[in-house]
Amino acid sequence: MKFGVVGAGQMGASIAQVAALSGFDVVLRDLSDAALERGRQTISASLEKFVQKGKLEDAARVHTERRIVTTTQLEDLSDCDLVVEAILEDETLKLELFAALGAIVKPSGILASNTSSIPITKLAAASGRADRFIGMHFMNPVPIMALVEVISGHLTSPATLEFALKTATAMGKTPVQCNDFPGFVSNRILMPMINEAIQCVMEGVAEPQAIDAIMKLGMNHPMGPLTLADFIGLDTCLAIMNVLHSGLGDDKYRASPLLKKMVQAGLLGRKSGRGFYAY
Repeated sequence: MKFGVVGAGQMGASIAQVAALSGFDVVLRDLSDAALERGRQTISASLEKFVQKGKLEDAARVHTERRIVTTTQLEDLSDCDLVVEAILEDETLKLELFAALGAIVKPSGILASNTSSIPITKLAAASGRADRFIGMHFMNPVPIMALVEVISGHLTSPATLEFALKTATAMGKTPVQCNDFPGFVSNRILMPMINEAIQCVMEGVAEPQAIDAIMKLGMNHPMGPLTLADFIGLDTCLAIMNVLHSGLGDDKYRASPLLKKMVQAGLLGRKSGRGFYAY
């Protein structure tokens, strides 16, 4: 199978890595050669860690990297059987991209979005092939996390759903189905928890370290909600909260004023070097 990925950032590069490691021929596209080189470096570093830990043979690492072709041309995705979008969590950008992909990718090709919150049905309509469109929400870090949240749009065909489920399984993942509602399941539950943790910081309930320690030790979470927010990116957290708030119309999904202020200040977490913690 020929597997396309649009976006060579952390998520896109990791999805490309797992697809190539599963034996798929991968075309990875981004807007610039510099972005593609950063994506290649992300993939190389990740594969090297698996080699060092004895989980991957060096020959397999070499073959995996060779299966990935990079390009800045959207047209190079035309003969892909599946194209997964993993660009910024920006609805306007995604709608524009899928309108273009719908006109470029072969008629039998399936389009998928890795969006964490934007309605699949709306993105599908923009593509012009709503029956061959689906959500495949991979978890970060993709090489480690087993889950793929699979979301059918209103017009997604049973054949497209079956294809997505089989592809995720072939990639060594565990696909779990859910319906097309804002935030799906993962972020509808996760993001309000993170948002409430941020609100606790703003109101002086506890320091970030204490909030994270209580959730880790008391709820057995592998990392605290504020550490996780920094890992995800506070700008992404804000974007998802805004989608939840506008899509569900309930003020319980309103983003914390502190979250908005930190994003305005450029304190985005790990990606900027500082969020609730310094990196």
